[in-house]
Amino acid sequence: MKLFHIIALFTTYCLLSAKPCVGQLSDTATKNSRYNYIETFSGIFQSGGSRMYRTAAGLPGVHYWQNSTDYRIEVSLNEKTDEIKGRAELTYKNNSPDTLNFVWLYLEQNLFKKNSRGDLLITRGGTVPGPNGLLFDGGIHITSVREISAEGKIYTATKYTVSDTRMQVWLKNKVLPKKGKVSLIIEYSYTCPRAGVARTGIYHSKNGKIYTIAQWYPRMCVYDDIQGWNTVPYTGQGEFYSDYGNFDIRITAPESHVVLCTGELVNPNEVYNKAQLNRWKQAQGSDKAIVIRTNTEVESATASSASKNKTWHFVAKNVRDAAWASSAAFIITAARINLPSGNKSMSVSAFPVESDSVHAWQRATEYGKASIEFSSGWFEYPYPAAINIAGAVGGMEYPGIVFCGWERKNRGLWDVIDHEQGHNLFPIIVGSNEKLHGWMDEGFNVLLNRLSTAAFNKGEYYGGRNDMHKAAQYYTGPNLEPIMTAVSHIREENRGNLLYFKPATGLEILRSRVLGEERFDAAFKKYIHGWAYKHPMPEDFFRTMENVSGEDLSWFWRGWFLNNWQLDQAIKSVQIVRNDTSSAVMITIANLEKMVMPVELQLKSTSGTTSRYRLPVEIWESHENFTVKIPYTNEIASVELDPDKALPDINPQNNIWTAATP
Repeated sequence: MKLFHIIALFTTYCLLSAKPCVGQLSDTATKNSRYNYIETFSGIFQSGGSRMYRTAAGLPGVHYWQNSTDYRIEVSLNEKTDEIKGRAELTYKNNSPDTLNFVWLYLEQNLFKKNSRGDLLITRGGTVPGPNGLLFDGGIHITSVREISAEGKIYTATKYTVSDTRMQVWLKNKVLPKKGKVSLIIEYSYTCPRAGVARTGIYHSKNGKIYTIAQWYPRMCVYDDIQGWNTVPYTGQGEFYSDYGNFDIRITAPESHVVLCTGELVNPNEVYNKAQLNRWKQAQGSDKAIVIRTNTEVESATASSASKNKTWHFVAKNVRDAAWASSAAFIITAARINLPSGNKSMSVSAFPVESDSVHAWQRATEYGKASIEFSSGWFEYPYPAAINIAGAVGGMEYPGIVFCGWERKNRGLWDVIDHEQGHNLFPIIVGSNEKLHGWMDEGFNVLLNRLSTAAFNKGEYYGGRNDMHKAAQYYTGPNLEPIMTAVSHIREENRGNLLYFKPATGLEILRSRVLGEERFDAAFKKYIHGWAYKHPMPEDFFRTMENVSGEDLSWFWRGWFLNNWQLDQAIKSVQIVRNDTSSAVMITIANLEKMVMPVELQLKSTSGTTSRYRLPVEIWESHENFTVKIPYTNEIASVELDPDKALPDINPQNNIWTAATP
């Protein structure tokens, strides 16, 4: 039987008669402490500043603003040359209080130009974004840039400057604050990378090329209230930061191809045959995957020698990006997604015959459906479809469509689909700045992935919780940067940990050991709903969690996010206190490193019964050592700190005291 108690009596000295209890203690239990409670608890953690845009409670302020961009894009795909040629009309709306004389755009395909910053990072021994590096000299070729004034006047000699993966356009007309706008028409082309590098590329399947197309149009940079224009170069390592807007997209591809894209297909009768449309209708009412495009139809399309094209038309509202895929090789399956409000969406998967296995992509639609239905418990999925594309890109997310490796199977396929579809919450709906704060999307997403994996199919792929004592050096080793370090300043070998796993694990600890599930979940949902379709910063997240949970968590943010501190809780001594009417055990605990956490003690009697006692983190507010008195009538066999191994204690050897053998 296990009893859980909150120890409210903070006892440092005992006036009752006490005597040492003979037993075993680790030599390290008495080492000098590095802990400084003033550093951890004192001072104001959150900065001051204007509350017009972002409130002290962590939510958008009454005067919060952000700009937006609407896109009308027409592109064509040449399968013989892999060239994408397009025309993009961008309408930029300035909701800021500032007048803008110029705008910045990203040309992310310039990563593939020889001697781009990303290319130089790779060819000079840096990080390679894919299995074969950049592979070729590519990049966007700008044919023309034209400005359209708010009155509709077109300027054909618009001045622009291309700098690596950015383009600055000098405007003929200033964009006035508060709802001023300007439109640009940009004609361009580029050659698609020939492998799945830096989130885009081509997979050569048995039945034809599979194009996974991303970073494919000139995209407006974000101008925000934090630093004005956000123009960090794209080097293939950090990800993206984008404003929201509406997309109208027309994609012309070979007639044998099927195109899937962010948003809703508005001309299905023009691009699918009657049998396929009937199967779509069947899938809309089915919780099981329905095959929309069969392997027989794939083979028939592949055998066709027709050189005609057809155009696919998609519309997406209030999204921060768009991506698409095109191939003659796609087998397609679909099933409905059931949302909490009673609305429906569609889980859709497209994959080649190489992936057509019950252990692989035949379950992809099932996986996508389960992932979206789970995440919709936090915020309801807003898009008409959640599409999984099998191709050369190992894993990448865009609104309503994700790219995953065609070779993935079983648990590996579940993991990548669940992770990439999970990104529809972070950063696609909650639009954080991935270029600077990658942990705000990757780490949050990994936390929800762990919960969704535990829930999926009664834990089919769930492996249980980690032993945090064994993982302590991984999460808090001395060679790690703090989580709050900008993405580009984190060593490559540390990025997986610091962007994905350490922040997720910290939030798991906050949920299970500090706040409890109910308070954590309420605060996390408030953050999601408060910042949906907006741009939160780390401080906004910290403030929201504190205000909704009712806790000052500055000690937690300092230890886990702002610094790379370690945790070492230790049992220093155990004493028995007896008098005529009662008996108790006096346990002195030490905090030997700079991180603090709540304390959980397990007492085991010689008869084998156990009791547990929890101490709040406040015991460390002004102490390096703390002595707790616990009423206990049985003979003590052992005392153990953190018996569930839930905290990253770097030295668990000093967590256990055992009574001496008679």
